[in-house]
Amino acid sequence: MPGSGLPLDPGLREQAEDWLAEDPDPETRATLTTLLEQAEAAAPTSAAAATELASAFAGPLEFGTAGLRGPMGPGPARMNRVVVTRAAAGLARWLTQWRLTARVLVGHDARHGSERFARDTAEILAGAGHEVVLLDGPVPTPLVAFGLLNGERPAHAAVVVTASHNPAADNGYKVYVGGSQIIPPVDAEIAEAIAHESAEPLAALPRRAVTPTGPEPLLAAYVARAAAAAPDTDSSVSPVQWVHTAMHGVGAPLVRRVTAAAGLPEPIEVAAQAEPDPDFPTVPFPNPEEAGAMDLALDLAAEQGADVVIANDPDADRCAVAVPGADPHDRAAWRLLTGDELGLLLGDDALRRGVPGVFAASVVSGSALERLVRSAGREFVTTLTGFKWIGRVPDLAFGYEEAIGYCCDPHAVADKDGITTALRVLQMVARFKASGRTLTDRLDELAAEHGLVSTAQVSIRTDDPETISRALTSLRQTPPTRLLGETVGVTDLADPSRPEPADATAGLPPTDAVILSGHDFRAVIRPSGTEPKLKIYLETRHDPVPPAELHRVRSLEQDRLGLLGHEVTSILGLREPDRLHEV
Repeated sequence: MPGSGLPLDPGLREQAEDWLAEDPDPETRATLTTLLEQAEAAAPTSAAAATELASAFAGPLEFGTAGLRGPMGPGPARMNRVVVTRAAAGLARWLTQWRLTARVLVGHDARHGSERFARDTAEILAGAGHEVVLLDGPVPTPLVAFGLLNGERPAHAAVVVTASHNPAADNGYKVYVGGSQIIPPVDAEIAEAIAHESAEPLAALPRRAVTPTGPEPLLAAYVARAAAAAPDTDSSVSPVQWVHTAMHGVGAPLVRRVTAAAGLPEPIEVAAQAEPDPDFPTVPFPNPEEAGAMDLALDLAAEQGADVVIANDPDADRCAVAVPGADPHDRAAWRLLTGDELGLLLGDDALRRGVPGVFAASVVSGSALERLVRSAGREFVTTLTGFKWIGRVPDLAFGYEEAIGYCCDPHAVADKDGITTALRVLQMVARFKASGRTLTDRLDELAAEHGLVSTAQVSIRTDDPETISRALTSLRQTPPTRLLGETVGVTDLADPSRPEPADATAGLPPTDAVILSGHDFRAVIRPSGTEPKLKIYLETRHDPVPPAELHRVRSLEQDRLGLLGHEVTSILGLREPDRLHEV
């Protein structure tokens, strides 16, 4: 191609031209053609285009225990129809090896490209001889997880095309087998099958058209199950006024149906965020955990004097909750509950209702629920990060992860479910309101009885993945000896030969995380599994606090969390975070 810039590496150009010849998507072909032209044109476009090309063709997008997730665009390191089609072919091959004919449920969210990716997946699976149910239209992820176990005919596997709470430029591909998200070694086996299928020309992969199936029977079954499994609440005694935001996602219609079936009042919707919009125009990151993402909901709640704010992420598998201060019209007094606070409240609610089974939380979650469960004489399990592990805990009663993910009805959805979580929260608010109490009051009662556990998260986003690996390598090579003035114990969860500590991490499989702990604090450092972030999970602990002292002690513990976050980020050689993300 003509231009005055430096010529591209011949190998990179050959890869790009081979991709162009095979790509069935005119949009990504056009993007790639423009990048090639710009890369050899005059500056200033050439350097940026060459960098993007090198990144897009740096290697295949890794298929891991979260499936696939990454930016949209051409090339093997991006989400596009070529990558998705080859992933579907690999999955089809693996399923055929597992069982000759599998029944597979396929759903998708409302992001750019999701419908086409889901259709490609369905056609490739069907072409390989599998029975495919392709849901018509965008649906919440929990509905697909529900259908896997509870559809008219349960499925052997499921695929959801979603990037959940990632930025608008991303998309993803989540795989379930046998009721839950895949875990090792299945992920590696499917990745190997994808690599095998990638040797075949894309056009040679057999396809069979699949007629989409209306989701209404599955929706009705989900609503009936959610309403029946929820505890009875007479909301007419103390009707709850609640604000809801779907964060430009697909959750609002099902949230309305479930809460109505349970006899709860209609939500006050954040209109600007109620309908699906893949561009997420009101938020830079459509994640309730991110600073500013819930501002519209909080503004509306203060205007209305609401009792609670509930936010779902775009695929509605997560749930965030905000509560008012003494005056619900005072916007400044509204605050987001941390993921650990909500997990403690939901676990406490399940204990008080006598829900049978085992309670669980991931290793990065706070320790308050474990304390509460063990004090009640019940069994508690710590898992690795992710609901692929939590959802597989045998006889699970309730499980959660601090990243606002909660499994409130494991026998129906063995995954996080922001819709049934919203229902449980509303029913708790209604019960407490009837007795003149709030969610905050219950947290205070638990702190007075079992001790105050304060948690926060430092989340550092980077465009350079090497920043994360360098920080973790440095931490492992030179761990701190003291934090908050105390001697530090170091547990490297990536070390398969590590000495087994006498704590909740005993027996966990290796994972890329380091724990720094003292008598009354802990910090867990790990890379995000879904985004280019380094995450630091902070916790401080205090003995039971008399109610009169709680405000003062809570303030002191927040100061300690801030100091702990500062010390850990300094040790890692990273920038000082803008603030502690207390979610």
